[in-house]
Order: sequence, then C-alpha cells, then structure tokens
Amino acid sequence: MLGLCAAYLQGGLNKLTDFGAALGEMQHFGLAPAALFAVLVIALELGASAMILSGWMRWLGALALAGFTLLATGLALRFWELPAGQERFMAANSFFEHLGLIGGFLLLAWLDLQERSSQYHNKDTTP
Repeated sequence: MLGLCAAYLQGGLNKLTDFGAALGEMQHFGLAPAALFAVLVIALELGASAMILSGWMRWLGALALAGFTLLATGLALRFWELPAGQERFMAANSFFEHLGLIGGFLLLAWLDLQERSSQYHNKDTTP
C-alpha cells in the first residue's frame, strides 16, 4: 500500500513545503483559484494516503485517489494532442502508468469492501 501511495505522499509533502510551486502547478493547468486548488490537492493527496495506510475507511481513500488520478491524468497527460516524438512517447507512457495506478486503487477499494463485508457477515453468524 505504501508503494501505491508513495507518489501522493511525496507530491503532497512537496506542495506543502513549497506552496509557491504548488500555486505555479495549478496555474500551469489553468485551475483557478490556484490557492484553493492547491490546498484541496494537498489535503486529498495526504489525507487519502493516510486513510489507506492507516486502514481507516481505506476503501474511500482508495476511491478518492483513483478519481483524483483519473482527473489529473486527463488534464496533465493529453499525449494525443502532442506531435509525434519523444515528448508524446513519454506522456503516453505516463498516461498508461497512471491507468495502472487507478486500477490498483480500485482493486484496493474492492478488496477492503469485501473484507468489511465478510467481517460484518461473520459477526451475524457467530453464536
């Protein structure tokens, strides 16, 4: 789970410690007001990662990062708009790597919900 969350922990901590760069990133992608989006992204990256790693509502943290990753990938890695060449190649690789992360988060959410369901049903059947 730490591997799935590593990029979000690193990203959230970097944005938190260099808020000016976080603002620049939001402005680069046309997100306004930049400060609000930066705060929301930091809170999401760190908060959802903490939920996953602690096990508290892990499924919700995983779904939050899956949704965030899907939106961010569509916004930042639009490889199909780039001309053929190295930049497009690298953006396409990153795009599909991010789809893999999304799949990992969806699997984690599903497994966590299955475990919770199993625990709930086992409580009902014990005398």
